[in-house]
Amino acid sequence: MADEEKKIEETDEAEVSGTTPAPDAQAEEAAPEAAPAADVATEEPSGVPEAVEETPAAEEAAPDTGSEAAAPAKPAKSQRHLPRSARRTRSKVVREKPKTRKPIARTTAPEPELGRRQERRGVVVSDKGDKTIVVKVDMTKSHPKYRKVVRRSTKFHAHDEGNQAGVGDTVRIVETRPISKSKRWRLAEIVEKAR
Repeated sequence: MADEEKKIEETDEAEVSGTTPAPDAQAEEAAPEAAPAADVATEEPSGVPEAVEETPAAEEAAPDTGSEAAAPAKPAKSQRHLPRSARRTRSKVVREKPKTRKPIARTTAPEPELGRRQERRGVVVSDKGDKTIVVKVDMTKSHPKYRKVVRRSTKFHAHDEGNQAGVGDTVRIVETRPISKSKRWRLAEIVEKAR
């Protein structure tokens, strides 16, 4: 009887302090749990009302500590390794379908303008080839970010059917079909003759 009161006091102190009693104390509490019910019945006539009141509280607390000790023994299964059929699924948002479909409005593609060819104006640098001149075109444009004026020059091989242009002439050349490996331009007119 004195042993049971000590155990009850230990469990009450453990509950107040928030700590669980040592595993040995839990094992000792688990064994006499069946006995306190019989002891309670015998104690009532003896005139110890305090023990009767504390005993049911101890009995209620004891099964909780036992179940907590049993729960960590079996680790919960990880949801990561479940087969796809057993995994939880997220429901998809169902959009309501429109009752009528909008007609497809097709716009006509703009017709390309025929005969719009690029033109360049430059100075003839070489006329050594037969029916071919080399025209140097200077381009000046401002840099898109730094706004500095950038000057570049490129050379175009142009077709000169009558060998009319000479070195130093200012000519206008027009884009045309490929005539040879390097010639994609042809002489349109001589703007200014060299002196």
